[in-house]
Amino acid sequence: MTTSTDVMNALKKVMDPELNRSVVDLNMVRDLSLKDGKVSFTLALTIPECPLRDQLEQDVRTAVLALPDVRDIQVTLGAMTEAERQAVLGGEEQLPLAAGHNHIERVIAVMSGKGGVGKSLVTALLATALHRAGHHVGILDADITGPSIPKLFGVHGPLKGSETGIEPAQSRSGIKLMSINLLLPDEGQAVIWRGPLISGAIRQFWGDVHWGKLDELLVDLPPGTSDAALTVMQSLPINGILMITTPQELASMVVRKAVKMAQAISVPILGVIENMVGFVAPDTGKHYDIFGPSHADEVADLAGAPILARLPIDPQVAALCDAGKIEEVARLELDAVIAALKRL
Repeated sequence: MTTSTDVMNALKKVMDPELNRSVVDLNMVRDLSLKDGKVSFTLALTIPECPLRDQLEQDVRTAVLALPDVRDIQVTLGAMTEAERQAVLGGEEQLPLAAGHNHIERVIAVMSGKGGVGKSLVTALLATALHRAGHHVGILDADITGPSIPKLFGVHGPLKGSETGIEPAQSRSGIKLMSINLLLPDEGQAVIWRGPLISGAIRQFWGDVHWGKLDELLVDLPPGTSDAALTVMQSLPINGILMITTPQELASMVVRKAVKMAQAISVPILGVIENMVGFVAPDTGKHYDIFGPSHADEVADLAGAPILARLPIDPQVAALCDAGKIEEVARLELDAVIAALKRL
């Protein structure tokens, strides 16, 4: 006869893919009951919008239904309280810097949720502007499957290791860079990895890299609100997020999902940066709203954060990016972003 203890022992074999601990050890299994071959319990996720919820639910179902005498299972998805989540993540998941060799004042995530809005461009432009202002800056390229930071700076691998960890690449001006493309034998090689491998790489870029002393480490997030973004927000000591959007309504709709994710896990949004805000014809000076009217105010209202900068479309900037010369670009519009970071 299957008992409640048998059910819990079976569930101990179900691992949370992000935290690499069993759902039982994480106290995710609540209100377990077993009667007449029917098992029911609540599975308390770290956050309600957990992107791995379907996988976890399927895994616990498979584990329990494999037990003899179990004919049915009812799983109710719930969520941990903020205190419970912090207890789980604060003691286990937030990663230290490598061997005490690093000192980073501020860790800023650059996020959108939407692809193609210019997160990497804004990250690189901001890093360049901060460096010009006298800051020591690094960029952690968390877009493991679609890295572009090395290309923008014209930097190539391979990287070298030392007693203090992996030595990041440095741009011409001295900005420290870490990206999967700097570790690949061929920069055009596709990285075909599932979520846990991507999350593991991001953790290594944080903990195994010799960043040294930095005023800011900018984390360039990939599109979406799943594994990579969740790993960064839960594993790294993020001081805040810069949310990137563009004028078209489709972009703002998807970015609002990223805003809600950040709010759900209590990571502060420092401000909104709107990219591709029209085009000024160089011959006539006339302004064209290529992507239509702005919806950035709606994003800012939802985020409860100011619009810190609006960046226009500039073909010269695109050409310099393709040439790996992003550091030759200066955007005065980013001064307000720098001021906001200094207040942290």
